[in-house]
Amino acid sequence: MKNIITIPHTQSIHHTNRMLGGWGDWNLTQLGIEQAKRIGENLSREVKDKKYIMYSSDLLRAKHTAEVIAGFLGIEPIFTAALREINLGEGNGKSKEWARENDLGQIKTIDDRQYNGAESKRELWNRLFEFHRQITDSPEENIIIVSHGITLGIFHAIWLGLDVEMLNKCGLSGGSGGVSFMHEDSDKKRMISRLGDRSYN
Repeated sequence: MKNIITIPHTQSIHHTNRMLGGWGDWNLTQLGIEQAKRIGENLSREVKDKKYIMYSSDLLRAKHTAEVIAGFLGIEPIFTAALREINLGEGNGKSKEWARENDLGQIKTIDDRQYNGAESKRELWNRLFEFHRQITDSPEENIIIVSHGITLGIFHAIWLGLDVEMLNKCGLSGGSGGVSFMHEDSDKKRMISRLGDRSYN
């Protein structure tokens, strides 16, 4: 049985300064820090009877979120590039104005790229699939994952056993700081009981 909690990083500077995220390494805003503290406080009360392990993207905004939350839980995050947001290639960390002038066109399929050198959603799926396999094969039952919106949307689809081609037809998403709860029961049935719950922050 597995219990997995996923948390997209809280408010980042790129949410407020009209810049792109991707692999641009933005830190949290003061509001984002306060949101992470509230998530940590609320989660620490809810999961106090269970021992969790935490994995986090190594990009600064997710890393900072993870460190704040982990402080309330008394655990040390494990940072990995596997959980980074989708790579925007030349668009990483650029302005929204630059983005309008350099966008390669509307993203219609999982193989399209938004900017030169960017990662496609299929490539992000493949990156996450290996990480997903590692944690589901591991003996740890209780896991917290701190990452990014697009990344976690795809991770949730992998968890549910969807085929990558389904991303051409549907998606799963939630706002920054929204906490999701995923469970695998004794019959190996996988569920998402709450998706993007913003009441924690």
